[in-house]
Amino acid sequence: MHMRRVGAVFSVAALAAGLSACGGGGETYATVADKITGGGTVVVGTKWDQPSLGLKKGANPEGFDVDVATAVLKEMNGGKDVPVEWKESASSNREPFLENGTVDIVFATYSITEERKQKVTFGGPYVIAHQDVMVRKDDTSIAAPKDLTGKKICKASGSNSYKRITDPPPDGELDLDATTVDAANYSECIQKLGGSNLDAVTTDDLILAGFAKQAGGNFKVLGQGFTDEKYGIGLKKGDTKTCEAVNTAVKKLWDNGTMKTLLDKWFGGIEGLKVSEAAPPAEGCS
Repeated sequence: MHMRRVGAVFSVAALAAGLSACGGGGETYATVADKITGGGTVVVGTKWDQPSLGLKKGANPEGFDVDVATAVLKEMNGGKDVPVEWKESASSNREPFLENGTVDIVFATYSITEERKQKVTFGGPYVIAHQDVMVRKDDTSIAAPKDLTGKKICKASGSNSYKRITDPPPDGELDLDATTVDAANYSECIQKLGGSNLDAVTTDDLILAGFAKQAGGNFKVLGQGFTDEKYGIGLKKGDTKTCEAVNTAVKKLWDNGTMKTLLDKWFGGIEGLKVSEAAPPAEGCS
């Protein structure tokens, strides 16, 4: 099945003008970078349902993306902590939340794509993930991504991962005749896989590794990544000042070993998982 989604093209000037809405405590700021250095509370969008990346526990989420967000903001503020309000940002609402000012910045397994660049200014990437496949531990019928022909795979709302299986390039990759099953998010995908309503969940290996670790051996990741997923830092379209500051901070965190420490903290020792060893090249701000 071959599906395509056409993104609307927004006026860069109109969206950039809306950046003045970045307020906090009665103050308004032209950019998120100004808000950070001006002492405002920064609203950060993260996932709240993805173990090891962004999982809500208690008052706040925890995980790799949460720690990266904290470190990047602190680096942008000259080494001083930044007050943060965490906001759940699912795959389906990341662009709207940035556009309407619900969040200031997004760290949420946010793969940089040409389609999304029409709506979002991306800092980074800060790490490279690879799309892979997770199946039930006792399933021997799927040993490689190509074995998903005729299988039921999850289509999480707002995610493009299913296209890598069902569509040809440039939007897709494998062009297989697989059946998609809708889900609100990847945690629902995992529930459906455990309930045998799916044959496989396919998305970024870091996401799958977190769920596999949480499930305690009920699932297995094939360890056959077939794409490069560049995790970017989402900003309102036109906020190039913040984007440039973000890229400087990300490079510094790779250079001083912070990024490797965080990758080891959340993903060290997971069988078959290969994580980034060096800083990915910055995409450039637009």
